[in-house]
Amino acid sequence: MNNLKVSELAQEDLIAIYEYVAAKDESAASRLIQTFKEKFNLLAQFPNLGRERNELLLELRSFPVGRYIIFYQPIADSIEILRVQHSARDLRGLFEF
Repeated sequence: MNNLKVSELAQEDLIAIYEYVAAKDESAASRLIQTFKEKFNLLAQFPNLGRERNELLLELRSFPVGRYIIFYQPIADSIEILRVQHSARDLRGLFEF
């Protein structure tokens, strides 16, 4: 499962998270992004590891990383990271298209 995909929205989320954390501590921001990447790879290997979130979007799963949540969907040969958001955010609106 090496075909991990990261959506454009998730990439934008990661940039925003990095910039927010880096404003206070750039090394902490770098470590957090590295942690996300490690968790992405873990989830790609074990796609059922996260919690089912069908109430937000069909076949959606989530996995916590500190105060953030990775939202992803299993795909044919890996996973697609859809969003990475702070856990305090209103999550229902994230997946209304």
